[in-house]
Amino acid sequence: MTHYHYGWELRLLTPSHFQTVFDNPPVKAVTAHITMLACPNQLGHPRIGVTISKKRAKTAVARNRFKRQVRETFRLKQHNIPAFDIVVIAKHGIDTLDNAQMADTLNYLWRKLAKRCKQYQSA
Repeated sequence: MTHYHYGWELRLLTPSHFQTVFDNPPVKAVTAHITMLACPNQLGHPRIGVTISKKRAKTAVARNRFKRQVRETFRLKQHNIPAFDIVVIAKHGIDTLDNAQMADTLNYLWRKLAKRCKQYQSA
């Protein structure tokens, strides 16, 4: 049975976890509004971290909406993604997307990232 939870073990928590992904990400997935960087881990499951600055979304409501959407789509797609540490970065204009557009963009990026991660592992 598949469990769709989002516990602490699925999160990048410390700056050093984020830094390992930022230093040399072998896998990237990019759109006009969102960038995803990924590097392999040895944990057997994927982990994510989300970054969004006040420059990208002025209000806390917009920043929290983005983070909530990322976490929810990851929670549903986590079983399709190999064991990688993933950082999701918001770009300029993220606050102009409505919820449906943001969910479509994130679902597209999760599929793209999962495919590239599997290709990276097999190479």
